[in-house]
Amino acid sequence: MKILSIGNKIQDNRFNIVNITLSQLDKVQELTQYDYILISGGDGLIRRTIKVLHVQSEEIPPLILNPIGSFNVIAKLHRVKNYKKILDTLANEESISLATHKYYSLNNEIFLFSAGNMGDLQHIFLAEGLRFGVLENNMGKYALSILLLLPFHLIMTPFMLLSSKKFFIFTPASFIPKFGSFYGKVEEMQIDLGNHYNHIELDGDIVTITESTLNINHEGSIDIVV
Repeated sequence: MKILSIGNKIQDNRFNIVNITLSQLDKVQELTQYDYILISGGDGLIRRTIKVLHVQSEEIPPLILNPIGSFNVIAKLHRVKNYKKILDTLANEESISLATHKYYSLNNEIFLFSAGNMGDLQHIFLAEGLRFGVLENNMGKYALSILLLLPFHLIMTPFMLLSSKKFFIFTPASFIPKFGSFYGKVEEMQIDLGNHYNHIELDGDIVTITESTLNINHEGSIDIVV
């Protein structure tokens, strides 16, 4: 069994594991030779990996997640087991379960559950600015960011929900299909932001979109070992 590992170096003599960094992924030939892709990182690394794989391969091998990021929404959403337990299951030739997760395109970018230019964008901007000293690897930077931005959110969120230039997509809240500019479900949609060079939050990453019009579509799906 052959596994492609992205992120932290993983060693297990029971498998043929090839460890690479994300920057090396586009140089990997014949992805179909790998039975699984093991990703050690957070939601952002998963998103960036799928962005490369979506262009590179028509068929993406099932993903094994080693969630070591800040929030790990995808891993929590599917309640994935510890990757070591999954490897034990594979080594013992026992059956595994897969969960299917949709992913979406926003112009030339990919996201799996979250996209927008509302409160989450400002929260991530501020939290990343606090990534130094005792807060560098501490969840406290996110709590402090929420606290500092609370007055802003209380005042501006109602206006953002009514604005055609603002949007927030969060698919784990699919029980709320749409509320103002909040979307729990992704339909084929087009949003005109009215200006170029927009900062957009995608699965915890901040990207710059140089087009004023956003085209959002369902793009494909991945299988996650749970």
